[in-house]
Parts: sequence; structure tokens; C-alpha cells
Amino acid sequence: MDEDEDQPTTTPDWRDALAAAVGFFTVLPVRAPAVALGRVAWAFPVIGAGVGLAAGLAFALARGLGLGAMAAGVVAVIVTVTLTGALHEDGLADTADGLGVRGGREARLAALRASGIGAFGVLALILVTLGRVAALAQIGAGAEALGALIAAGALSRAALAPLMHAVPAARGDGLSAAAGAPSAEMALVAIAVGTGIAWLAVGLLATLAGLVFGGMVLFGVALLARRLFGGQTGDVLGAAQQLVEFAVLLVVAALA
Repeated sequence: MDEDEDQPTTTPDWRDALAAAVGFFTVLPVRAPAVALGRVAWAFPVIGAGVGLAAGLAFALARGLGLGAMAAGVVAVIVTVTLTGALHEDGLADTADGLGVRGGREARLAALRASGIGAFGVLALILVTLGRVAALAQIGAGAEALGALIAAGALSRAALAPLMHAVPAARGDGLSAAAGAPSAEMALVAIAVGTGIAWLAVGLLATLAGLVFGGMVLFGVALLARRLFGGQTGDVLGAAQQLVEFAVLLVVAALA
């Protein structure tokens, strides 16, 4: 049976779409409707931009209170993790542990579901988190960091839609299978929304560069997911979000 067969064919209205995305991507207490996430993928970058906005305001406030750029970057990351419940960071750690497992596809998928965290997961979390903080520190100024965090939040969540569309779920149960695959049109709308938000936040050049380098990272994640896991999972999607966000922040830092 097709995984979307039991889902309604109509697209939820914008309020239900936003509520479903907020309920999934954040810990905010909203009443999320029973909506397949794949059908509301256009809302992913909107929620990502909102998370980035909160983190950027925290960065700017920290700088205004006299903290250095590195300390302000730590504050911004703490706000992001708090708002999202470390959803994507957990996926990054689990995916890294899965990549480090010797054995076939089933052994790697079992590692994704393991409750503990291994050395590969710890290293991935440390390196990517430090990289995000360092990129924000290089950007330095509160207004520029605010724009960078909004753009990175939007583009990295938008990137999940084409990954979900192009790479099938690795197993029939779990988060990714339940979410369903967005249509090609929905994936394009998600990218367009994310691109528009990023353009407003950091300008055309940084947005185009972010799309290029973020797209390269996303392509690499898709290849690894197909080859090593047999498809994507919720953890792989979380890892993709973290890596694309990191790539976009690096691009903006390099152009700052």
C-alpha cells in the first residue's frame, strides 16, 4: 500500500499547515492538527525563519549587553536548541553513529534507533555546534547575524522537502514514513519560500551562494542516505538540516 494512500488529497489551509509545522519543529505549546507533514512542506522554511529570528534577536541582545561575538553565538545556539528541543541535533548525532557502524544496512539502521550516543555522534555534535558558533562570531554584528540566522533557518528547513521527495523512506515505519513524501510541486514551493526569506534577510549574493553550497551538502547527504541506509529517515533529515544550516552560516560569514 502506498504510504500516502490513507491521507486526504486536499492541501490543509495555511493555519493548519503552520500549526502542524510549529508543533513538529518546535516545543511551543500549539494544538497541532493531524496533518501529514509532507503536505505542508511549504511551511518548513517559515518555521525555520522564526527559529532563526529568535536566535538572532538573542545574539543581538547579547552583543548589546557587552558580550563578545563568540559568547553571543553560544547564546544564539542555546536559544535554537531550546526552541526545537534539540530535534535536529539528535538526528545529526544518530546519523553520525549510524555512519560509523561496520556492517550492512540493517546494522546502520539499528544504530539510528539506539538510545545511546557513540563517539561519532559526540564528535559530530561538537564539531557542527562549534562551527555554527564560530561562523556567527566571524559575522560579529548583531544585525548581520540576525539575517544570517533567519536565512540559515529558512534554507535548511526548506532543504528537507526535496530530500523527502527525492529519497524514499528507508523503512516503512518511523518518523519519515509517517510524514509522507512531499510532491515535486510542494518541494519547489518550499525552496521558493526559503529562498525568498533568505533573500530578504541576507541579500541576493549570499542567498545564491547559500543555495549552491547548501545544495551540495544536501546532495551529499542524499547519496550517503541511499547508499548506506537505503533511504532517508527522520534522523537523516535532522542531520541534513544541521549540515545545510552550518553551510549557509559559513557562506554568510565568508561574505561578511
